[in-house]
Amino acid sequence: MRSIVIACALALALAGCATGQSTDKTKKGAATGALLGGLLGGILGYQQDHSGGALKGALIGAAAGGALGAGTGAYMDRQQDEFERQLASEREAHAVEVERLENENLKITMSNEVSFDFDSASVKPTFAPTLDKVADIVSRYERTDMVVIGHTDSTGSSSYNQTLSENRARSVATYIEGQGVSPARVQTEGMGETDPRASNDNEAGRQLNRRVEIFIVPEEGIE
Repeated sequence: MRSIVIACALALALAGCATGQSTDKTKKGAATGALLGGLLGGILGYQQDHSGGALKGALIGAAAGGALGAGTGAYMDRQQDEFERQLASEREAHAVEVERLENENLKITMSNEVSFDFDSASVKPTFAPTLDKVADIVSRYERTDMVVIGHTDSTGSSSYNQTLSENRARSVATYIEGQGVSPARVQTEGMGETDPRASNDNEAGRQLNRRVEIFIVPEEGIE
């Protein structure tokens, strides 16, 4: 079940963000069988290849369908509103981004510059209040799960970057779990340098690539 959650979240991330609010917050998704079939392919590809290539190809297909209850859009609307309101100061400072993805997922992107010191996987004490807000909201919306994904730039070896991204994702997850969110609702993954947002040829691009993303994934059948 946890593999299905992470596959779903990654599929939606790779498929791209929806523009603004969903145009139909109460729409039903495609058939459950189509979603599970696509996700199974994604999970198998992921298990065989952690480099990102097979994962992307398999999971983009999985994003095409979804089995969402009629109330999912409204449920995620409320949660998104809370994230945007509670994280308003962080968003204004460009430390955090809140996005709505296809199939009603949310993505919270956290800049590495404000969340971790250089070459460290320990959450900065000054960033703890931000994670407290995230944990508080997630704990109250019990019909969503979280996938925490770490990313790095390409400085250093790929193996080192992979490990650093995994450790940072785990640090964020551990902190949030410590604030009362059940570990059963949290999954982590490190992508290393394999999924950049921008070019690694300049510092501005590398800064964008160093990040932690939290995907908020609704369960099926919310009415």
